[in-house]
Amino acid sequence: MGKVVLVTGVARQLGGRFVRRIQREPEVDRVIGVDAVPPEHHLGGADFVQADIRHPTIAKVLAEHAVDTVVHMDITGTPLGTRGSRSTVKETNVIGTMQLLGACQKAPAVERLVVKSSTSVYGSAPRDPAIFTETTPPKSLPSGGFAKDAVEVEGYVRGFARRRPDVAVCVLRFANILGPCAESPLADYFSLPVLPTVFGYDPRLQFVHEDDVMEVLRIASFEARRGTLNSGTFNIAGDGVLLLSQTARRLGRPTVPVLLPAVTWVGSALRSVGMTDFSPEQIRLLTHGRVVQTAQMRETLGFEPTYTTAEAFADFARSRAPGLLPPETLARTVDRLADLVPAAPSEERT
Repeated sequence: MGKVVLVTGVARQLGGRFVRRIQREPEVDRVIGVDAVPPEHHLGGADFVQADIRHPTIAKVLAEHAVDTVVHMDITGTPLGTRGSRSTVKETNVIGTMQLLGACQKAPAVERLVVKSSTSVYGSAPRDPAIFTETTPPKSLPSGGFAKDAVEVEGYVRGFARRRPDVAVCVLRFANILGPCAESPLADYFSLPVLPTVFGYDPRLQFVHEDDVMEVLRIASFEARRGTLNSGTFNIAGDGVLLLSQTARRLGRPTVPVLLPAVTWVGSALRSVGMTDFSPEQIRLLTHGRVVQTAQMRETLGFEPTYTTAEAFADFARSRAPGLLPPETLARTVDRLADLVPAAPSEERT
């Protein structure tokens, strides 16, 4: 018999796309998509079960369908559409994961668990290392928002792995996911007509394209079971980095530098008009940035991203409305302004 795969969070574009993708896998016999609300997109030949993973009923779904592979994608930083709030998102992320893991623990048929996590678990701090590996402890644990949710989720997953050593557990820490269908606070931020930035900072950022997200989830869910991988935690990101100033120029969007003490006020103002989730963790990312090493992604998972960080961002930029200025014009303007600024003494000596 083929594999029975359960995927959570299928009402979101990313989850729905993954469900459609894995139905083409020859070893998959049945795919079950789970979410608290019906998806507005089609799921191909998958079965949809409307269930809230925050409730114990998810255990019945696993048992009734003899699920052996669980792909947990219902971990996110934003409400779905106009429904929900930050508290609802947190409950789904944390309480929902607890309930799902409890159900998996009681389900003897479950043999593999794949969890969609985030590099936000490393936080963003002024004394961070230049590059985070999977074993690098954060200098400052995230204090709230989606990043804190991800830290808690991974803690529960580690506990589950200890209780069920017979289940192969794979945690994928994705960098910021971008693409034409991206749904994230950072995608919302880049869609603003003018980008507020932190004065004096130009952070390094990494991105992963949603196409690459589909492929690495597929590898972790299926190819891994053929003996090349049992369990592990992996950073997933495209090659290279982009500075925040480079992203603004490529979008054709001007920036407004804001003094750090006023950034929190700007974030509150943006949230009040529903434009973006400008949480404290988001502010720290746009202040200090974050870069991760992806050697284990290649050496152990055997995954090579199709898109670099710059290419993933370029594809995202093409899907968004044009900026206030053509990117070429904005780049020339910035370069001319830079030529007018006197070089710092240290730069003049070098």
